[in-house]
Amino acid sequence: MNRMMKKGVIDILAALCAVSCGTDGGKTRDAAGVSPVSEKTITTLVSQISSPDPALMEKGIRQCASLWRDEDGTEEEFASFVAANYVADPEQKFELFMKLSKANETIQGACNQLMVDLQKPTVLAGPQPGTVDYIFSEYSPYSHLSDDMFQNRIAFITALNFPFFTLEEKNSLGKDWSRLEWAYSRMGDLYTSRVPSEVSKVASKAYADAENYIASYNIMMGHVLTEDGRRLFPEDMCLLSHWNLRDEIKSNYADLPDAPEKQEMIYKIFERIVTQEIPEIVINNPEYDWAPYSNKVWKDGAPVDAEPEGERRYQRILDSFHAELLADPFHPGMPTGIQRNFEGGMEVSAEEIEKLFVDLISSPQVKMVASVIRERLGRELRPFDIWYDGFKSRASISEESLSAITRERYPSPEAFEKGMPQMLQQLGFDKDRAEYISDKITVEGARGSGHAWGTMGRGYNSFLRTRIGADGMDYKGYNIAVHEFGHNVEQTLDTYDIDYYALAGVPNTAFTETLAFIFQKRDLKLLGFDSQVDDNTTLDIFWGMYEIMGVSLVDMYTWRWLYEHPKATAAELRDNCLRIAREVWNTYYEPVLGCPDSPILAVYSHMVNSPMYLPNYPYGHIVEYQIEEFLSRLPDPDDIASEIDRIWCLGRLTPNAWMNEAVGSDVSTEPILSAVSRILGKQ
Repeated sequence: MNRMMKKGVIDILAALCAVSCGTDGGKTRDAAGVSPVSEKTITTLVSQISSPDPALMEKGIRQCASLWRDEDGTEEEFASFVAANYVADPEQKFELFMKLSKANETIQGACNQLMVDLQKPTVLAGPQPGTVDYIFSEYSPYSHLSDDMFQNRIAFITALNFPFFTLEEKNSLGKDWSRLEWAYSRMGDLYTSRVPSEVSKVASKAYADAENYIASYNIMMGHVLTEDGRRLFPEDMCLLSHWNLRDEIKSNYADLPDAPEKQEMIYKIFERIVTQEIPEIVINNPEYDWAPYSNKVWKDGAPVDAEPEGERRYQRILDSFHAELLADPFHPGMPTGIQRNFEGGMEVSAEEIEKLFVDLISSPQVKMVASVIRERLGRELRPFDIWYDGFKSRASISEESLSAITRERYPSPEAFEKGMPQMLQQLGFDKDRAEYISDKITVEGARGSGHAWGTMGRGYNSFLRTRIGADGMDYKGYNIAVHEFGHNVEQTLDTYDIDYYALAGVPNTAFTETLAFIFQKRDLKLLGFDSQVDDNTTLDIFWGMYEIMGVSLVDMYTWRWLYEHPKATAAELRDNCLRIAREVWNTYYEPVLGCPDSPILAVYSHMVNSPMYLPNYPYGHIVEYQIEEFLSRLPDPDDIASEIDRIWCLGRLTPNAWMNEAVGSDVSTEPILSAVSRILGKQ
């Protein structure tokens, strides 16, 4: 559920791409303008400056030259700057590195905390935000930071002494790097292009608007009617799209009254949302009754005319796309948001991601697992069965009884925060370690479904935002909160316990999702139930991969279409997003679940408020299974604390480097495909 606030902050602060250097009259250039530094000056500097690593020195000089502009000084001033600021001595270079690290942590920690505080009125439970609250929530202290670092020349000092390595270079050279060499390379990621502050501000506003739109997209389920006027859901039930609606589908795989009818109703609601046929006045509004099948609306029993939402959902996506277009010219090495997201942010190419996903969702194992689900349900499968929840241990326990436990145990955010040390002890952490971690996490009531917002520096807490009703935390909220708790533990470990601040974090957001999934899988254990990761857990992870990989492909293909049609309107985007969703469904899902042309794969809210974030979830599931398989081989599989401590302090290596350090292999779907075949072969 984490929408990875840390990701958006870092993306705005630093260009996650390589600068593409060419020549123009002997001068280096990038999309932001022509550098006054000639090739002759570069080669002269390379020949005159002594260095224990001449190739690395030349790399730093060339990168620094590519970023230099007329306003930064003349060619002669550039040469003087390089001569005065290049650090050849290893001990002095380490001293410079530590000074830069400390300053970066100070700045990033403070800026992150400023964003946390300014956004509280719009993301936390409380009075309805006003205009001023939304304006402040859009403010980013990072907007001018890159400009400032170039103006005061910290960016140039950094690039000169800690040059950027491409993804290919990191993957090949990194196999022999020490921890310090890895940290030096990550320092080199900070300044690789120059994005004007006005461009960053456009992106901040687009993402904030999308987040605010999604955070209030509630469906008042007590006002949803069947065609014969019945109310299937409690009068006060308010479900956020898509997360809470999806979880309501999952909860109705238990033996509950009207369960199949409720699932079909939510599926119809999903269809109305993605097609934008949903009446705008029923969104987050308890004054109207709505029958999703006929799409009719009533107020106080009288029918009313209601306009459909139209294209608001897709306009938010389009605004984010336009923000990426503005940034594209300043990232010549990765000139599209797609490349920056995958090769830059995830450090995995979109093509590699696509192949991993397609290989799994087209595998024969999908139909094998579907047959098991069909047999358990005793009926033909429906589209919403992509959220089948029957492999989990809790499928035999009613959600009502679980909610009774969670409401009593966690009546408030403060109660959940107080209970975190005990949860960690149940996972094997000793009392002191559990309190050390928990003391660095603050729990707050969320306006939306909840999320984790990580710290960016020691001395600041991570934040767990969770939705808690007036009568306490229901099981849905608890399950999400445990997921977010996993994020916060990762955010704490790889900030407070990392050896070098430049390595703080994880390879990409899939790896924080992995620990969140590991926590979420053990939510019943944390309530005191006997629970273990077994064959059913493997099938559950596999089916979850099948679901979210299709959703991710729709997100990826939609952005690919946008770049092919940059002048598209919101209506055109809507129509083509639905076309893409139906094509993916018909290719990989209709043969298993039926219902040709279902648009259900376009329903995820992340498509709106976190562009191209969705692939992190299935990639995280792949990593999760490999980690779970590794943990299952421990002498005591329930005592996982020491391995969590070890693995999530590896820091921000590249994905395969991290995985090899963690479990001894690359990221791959082969382990879970083999496991599914083994499990079902036993039946």
